[in-house]
Amino acid sequence: MSLIGKTAFVTGGGSGVGAIIALQLAEAGAQVTICGRRLAPLQAVAAQHENITATVADITDEAVISAAISAAAPDIVVANAGASESAPFVKTELEAFERIMSVNVTGTFLTLREGAKAMKDKPWGRLIAIASTAGIKGYPYVAPYAAAKHGVVGMVKSVALELVRKGITVNAICPGFLDTEMTERSIANIVEKTGRTAQEARATLEATNPMHRLVPPQDVAAAVLWLCAEGSDMVTGQSISVSGGET
Repeated sequence: MSLIGKTAFVTGGGSGVGAIIALQLAEAGAQVTICGRRLAPLQAVAAQHENITATVADITDEAVISAAISAAAPDIVVANAGASESAPFVKTELEAFERIMSVNVTGTFLTLREGAKAMKDKPWGRLIAIASTAGIKGYPYVAPYAAAKHGVVGMVKSVALELVRKGITVNAICPGFLDTEMTERSIANIVEKTGRTAQEARATLEATNPMHRLVPPQDVAAAVLWLCAEGSDMVTGQSISVSGGET
């Protein structure tokens, strides 16, 4: 496929699946802007491909993310940035709940809204949210995260119907546990709180996947590219599970 002549904006592009998505879009020919809160990781990703530009932006800051997306004038927006924390429900502090909702729901809302504004006069556009299988089912100890990702899935379904006749498709990709830095942090948290070894903690997460493996971030990037390719125009409002059969 070729995305030559297209522009893309990817949040959380300095690491993990966001970096892989940005690199794959750039390889396909798109001019890609990646954003995040830390410049150094963004620059490290941008250095890997001439089509990638880095900009510092906090997705929860309305003015900042609005300016960044407006400047990029994207045809493709990937709302990838997110955050996860775990704790028993009865021990979850309101501050932690609000923090998770701010990044995963408010940040995604602002990213998709500003993306839709940028595509207003374009004949073609793609809004893609990286959600989670937690947006389709529940997991123990991550109630705020599951609530947030369910919110993202609901948002995508509604926005898709609003934009369905404007040439803009809106979809969510829902991976299971990814083989990324975020999952490594989850493993470290399990080790700290349960005394299990890192290998045992990893095996617990892998067991949620019928293939008994973590999801390769490249598979998520491939799903993004498919949604941008010819033949995907009729795919909108969907929550696409990339989870080895988990959902």
